Amino acid sequence: MNPIQYPIVQPGGIDGMLPPRVIREWRGVNGFDPYSIADSFFTDASNVTTDDFPAFATCEGYEVLGSAIGAKVLGLGVWKDAELHAIFDDGTWRKWTGAAWSTALASGLNTTAMWSFTNFEGGWGAMNLVGCNGVNGLRRYDGSTVQAFGNAPSNANHVTTYQNRLWVAFGLEIRACQLDNGNIWDDFSGDESDSYGKTLESAHGENVNMLSGGLAKLVIGMPNALQELYGSIPSDFQTRPVSEETGVENNNSALIHDATLYGVHRDSIYTYVSGGVSPDREFSDIVRKFIAGTSGASTGSDGRKLYFFVPGKILIYDTVFQTWTIRTGITVTCFTLFKNELYIGTNDGRVVKLGGETDAGQPINWHVVTRIFTNGSISQRSRWLKLHIMAELAVGSTINVYLSETQDGNDWELVKTITGTGAAIEKVLVPVKKFVLSNMLRVKLEGIGWARVHELSLQGRQLPLT
Repeated sequence: MNPIQYPIVQPGGIDGMLPPRVIREWRGVNGFDPYSIADSFFTDASNVTTDDFPAFATCEGYEVLGSAIGAKVLGLGVWKDAELHAIFDDGTWRKWTGAAWSTALASGLNTTAMWSFTNFEGGWGAMNLVGCNGVNGLRRYDGSTVQAFGNAPSNANHVTTYQNRLWVAFGLEIRACQLDNGNIWDDFSGDESDSYGKTLESAHGENVNMLSGGLAKLVIGMPNALQELYGSIPSDFQTRPVSEETGVENNNSALIHDATLYGVHRDSIYTYVSGGVSPDREFSDIVRKFIAGTSGASTGSDGRKLYFFVPGKILIYDTVFQTWTIRTGITVTCFTLFKNELYIGTNDGRVVKLGGETDAGQPINWHVVTRIFTNGSISQRSRWLKLHIMAELAVGSTINVYLSETQDGNDWELVKTITGTGAAIEKVLVPVKKFVLSNMLRVKLEGIGWARVHELSLQGRQLPLT
């Protein structure tokens, strides 16, 4: 007798089912084609950081030092990394005592001109904080008082140090004090300790608007040109042009980091090293879309990240992970590093220090927008089945999840609100609702308060090309 055998039915796969689209390495913002960039980039973002890479989180907040003075901070300086000083647009120079801003160390200063600062001993027997603004002449702080000094021109501006000399600029002229003597600017007796002066040539007829000294050279900036000065004594000081196309927006719009000059010029951010190599914009091309003009640009660094303020936002470049993020809500006039912490002067008379999880006690609003998810062909429809988010949220924080099926995002629809419980990590299923058969899908996360997002996963099915 032969046993009857029935075939075992094997479950078949679903035609067109795609492997899960898992994003757990977030690489910041990217202004290139939103259909073509990698899944790990945002097409737009505000107030998030990649400090916890590969996760992203709400950016660090800030605390306000004392109360606002006047309506604008005109300059920040640091004396010997021991005291923080600020110039306000009420015409006063003050220092931070640790609890409040001091009474004015100087008053009656110009109320609009921006200041630059450097530290220099210069024959005074101790390190002084030296500043100028192109209007009030040179001023120095010796640890107790602020005083005028020296016989440099009263319109001296953009002070820096190079080869044991103070350097300033006015018009197309650069000047340096006598060797190790900040009081003498007109000694041209013919020896190597002389003062120094030179009138530069400019193809555009532009004045000098930036000086940046270093160990090996002095970089001289103009609105559309860069020059360098080399040498160690007046007899071998010599200048040479670097570029007649790329310059700096102002004295605060350039900084030196790891022997590289980073500058803001018109609608771009560039790097310049030396040795006849032209300024290079390649590292910032990815965020050029987010630079809409550079009026009032300012730059700063906390030692790892570089901060570039352009109108309406701070573009932040993480030199370790090579990611870009965007900070909003702070209108910057100047940056400075004090005791390894970044301080910001603002356009509302406040000085703020970055750090903490709130903006002066208020929860931080943030958002990110993903690329446009499609099939291999943009015209091919998908069936979007599941969307998951793995995130941590502080108690009281929220994340609103929006979906859109267009590039411009005018049709954002709220599909889920996540409320923070303080749990270590939560898995949240987000309904795709009416977007289940969209050709394309974008996701926006909009949060209030601290959160850390580890992963976004999207399960879809590819439908026939039509």
